[in-house]
Amino acid sequence: MSGTSASGTSASAPPSAASRSGPSTSPDADDTLDLRLYDAPAADWPSRGAAIDHLGPAEPFAPELPAPRPDLLDSVAAWPATETPVGTLRLVPVRPERDVRLIAAWMNDPAVAAFWELAGPQEVTAAHLRSRLDGDGRSVPCLGVLDGVPMSYWEIYRADLDPLARHFRARPHDTGLHLLIGGVPDRGRGLGTALLRAVADLVLDRRPRCGRVLAEPDVRNVASVAAFLSAGFRLSAEVDLPGKRAALMVRDRALREVL
Repeated sequence: MSGTSASGTSASAPPSAASRSGPSTSPDADDTLDLRLYDAPAADWPSRGAAIDHLGPAEPFAPELPAPRPDLLDSVAAWPATETPVGTLRLVPVRPERDVRLIAAWMNDPAVAAFWELAGPQEVTAAHLRSRLDGDGRSVPCLGVLDGVPMSYWEIYRADLDPLARHFRARPHDTGLHLLIGGVPDRGRGLGTALLRAVADLVLDRRPRCGRVLAEPDVRNVASVAAFLSAGFRLSAEVDLPGKRAALMVRDRALREVL
């Protein structure tokens, strides 16, 4: 996800291209996209805060909800929408045939590509999505739909089953987050912090066996680390992962009412 402080947008990314066969985590990026790169049909993908005059107001994104795919995360597809200080957020599991064009456009923003390393044709993003979707359900890629508009990309994953667990003392059902904020209008106003807190709380609400929500932004991404701290995470340690030195951020169930 790109880094969000009170004034930025925070994100934690999956493994770098050089280490994609290693841990399924990778650095944070300020993952925002100029809407000029967003070439999906306006009728299909409403632009947050950017209605096209000659087309009239954009219609809210109304995802078709197929039967939930089985996962190891207590059925992410069935999680309800959650109210946040910036609007109503719903995590909608990715369907590549519907979503790859939008996600690939976000991945080709230079600020995003610097950390996610998934720039290139749509096939690059499609392969990344397939690697998540074709697994055993330990990682669920989602669109973050805020007030009816897709504006972020999330990966919810079992950190205790991920290669990341080789680098710290994992606990059963530890759950990890990656976040990418897609649009420039959503950057620089604390939106990422609000969404991080809301989704971390949603994980704890929907996964009673999970005691911790984790993230591992690149230590160089100061804005991202600040966003996690503002969202109720604590800095647990710095760990060396393939391709980066990461700040291991933890949101504890036991401390959620304190931080």
